[in-house]
Amino acid sequence: MKKICVYCGSSPGRRPEYLAATQALADELVSRNIGLVYGGAGIGIMGAMADAMVARGGHVTGIIPHVLANREVVHSGLSELRMVDSMHERKALMEDISDGFIALPGGLGTLEELFEILTWSQLGFHRKPCGVLNVAGYYDRLIEFLDHTVAEALVAPQYRQMLLQAEEPAQLLGLMESYQAPAKDHRIAKSAR
Repeated sequence: MKKICVYCGSSPGRRPEYLAATQALADELVSRNIGLVYGGAGIGIMGAMADAMVARGGHVTGIIPHVLANREVVHSGLSELRMVDSMHERKALMEDISDGFIALPGGLGTLEELFEILTWSQLGFHRKPCGVLNVAGYYDRLIEFLDHTVAEALVAPQYRQMLLQAEEPAQLLGLMESYQAPAKDHRIAKSAR
């Protein structure tokens, strides 16, 4: 893996562990020579993640729509900043240039990005690993809910297994490195083209 896309909040959240997790994740990414792809903002958990990477000499690519550039305060110290026209273009470019995806704690945007990238994997649009860094139990209830969707026969077990989870960055990156995507459903992938 050369680049990991990290989805995370534009707010800092209420727990100091959320911001501390950016330091630990940056340590792991830089030690493995993996660059960061993220939303391009300089605020909240997003900004802290970029700051941590920059401070360690890591490569950081920010991708932000023009309409959000002022609202989310574009980070000024990135290795590379790409301005795009829409959220759809932002997410497509993030997927295209990334080798995997991690969600740190975040709000509705983070959850939307995570579930869209998981859906793209289910549909066979990519075969890249997706995971959550479950900082301070932030994703516990989401993980429980996903297990519930399997129990209710609304998500197949092999698709539930696409979402990796760990509490420590080294463990999550290890899971991502050994990830094997589920077999493609050729009916879905073919009809989606």
